[in-house]
Amino acid sequence: MQYLVYLLVYPLIWIISMLPFRILYFFSDFVYIIVYRIVRYRKRTVRKNLALALPHLSDKERLIIEKKFYQHMCDMFLEMIKTMNISKDEICKRFVFKNIEVYKELEKQEKSIAVICSHYGSYEWIISMNYYSDFIAHGIYKQLRNPYFDKLVHKIRSKFNAKLITTKQTIPTIIENTKNNVLSLYGFASDQSPRLNSAYHWTKFMGIEVPVHTGAEMLSKRYNMALVYLNTKKVKRGHYEATLEILSENPIEVPNYDLTDQFVKLLEKQIYEAPEYYLWTHKRWKFRR
Repeated sequence: MQYLVYLLVYPLIWIISMLPFRILYFFSDFVYIIVYRIVRYRKRTVRKNLALALPHLSDKERLIIEKKFYQHMCDMFLEMIKTMNISKDEICKRFVFKNIEVYKELEKQEKSIAVICSHYGSYEWIISMNYYSDFIAHGIYKQLRNPYFDKLVHKIRSKFNAKLITTKQTIPTIIENTKNNVLSLYGFASDQSPRLNSAYHWTKFMGIEVPVHTGAEMLSKRYNMALVYLNTKKVKRGHYEATLEILSENPIEVPNYDLTDQFVKLLEKQIYEAPEYYLWTHKRWKFRR
C-alpha cells in the first residue's frame, strides 16, 4: 500500500519540482486557498498557539499573522519539493549565508561543530550550507513512516553532500566519528517539544514555561564540539538570508542549560520580529507550567 501511494504521488511531486519559480508561486497561491480556507489544516492549533505566544496582540493582528503564516507555509512546502531539481547556483542565490566566514574560522580549530536552528523561515534550504563546509555534514531528522518517501528524502539531501541520520542514530554516529577523528557538522532543529520522560530542562519560551530539547548543548559538551546558532530571515518570496552566531567555542566551560536558554532567547527575538515565518502548526506548548 505504501508503495502504491508513492507511485501515485511521485509523478505530481516531480512535475511540481520542474515548475519555474514564477509558476510555482502562482500554484502556491492556489494551494493556500485549499489548505487555509477549505481543508483548514490545523487552524485550531495555529490560533491557539498564536494566542498563547502573542497575547499582547489583538485578534485582528493575530489573524493577519495567521494568514501570512499559511501563505508562507505553502510556499515553503513547494520550495521543499522544488529542491529535487534545483541547481546549486539557484539555491545559493536564493539562500544566502551572510557571514559564512564565521563557520570557516571554526573549522580551522579542527573539531566538530554543532549547528542549532529552529523551524523558522526556510529550514529545508539550510542544508545548502554544506556547499561551504569541508566537514562531513549530518542532518538529524525524524524518519518518515513511508520507506519510499524516506528514501526519496535521502536522495534529495545527498545533492547537498549531507548525510541524514535519525534521532536514534545521532549518538552512535557522533561516537563513531569522534573515535575515528572524522570532523563533522551536525544540524539540530531544537525548538520542538520533547517528550515529558526525556525533558531535563524547563525554561520560558514566548513567556510560557515549557520543556525544551537540550541534546545539542549536551552532546557538544560531551564530544567537545563548538555550538553555533543559525538565524534565518525571509528577505522576500523565495529568498532568504542566514546569519551564524557562535554560542560557544568550548561549551564544556558554560554552566549546564545556559546555552539552551540562550538559543531560546535568540529564537524568541527572531519570532517577535516576523512571527508569520515560524512553524505554528506544531503543538509546541502542549506541555506547560
